Amino acid sequence: MRGNLKEARKKAGLTQQAMADKLGIGLRHYQKIESGDTNGSFEVWDALEDILGTHQRKLREISSNHRAPKENQ
Repeated sequence: MRGNLKEARKKAGLTQQAMADKLGIGLRHYQKIESGDTNGSFEVWDALEDILGTHQRKLREISSNHRAPKENQ
């Protein structure tokens, strides 16, 4: 799980649906990004960085108790 992304989203007062809407993507796609099951595009990460005011390198971190996304295996 990308705990930093989830925490930043919640701190911004946004639901997963609200974040997906801001990004112009579907809810399920956003959920997969937040859970670490998919990476998402550069455009999505640039937008997340702008929306949340946190560097995407920090937002992208995956907790050690979750497997790496399939694209990286």
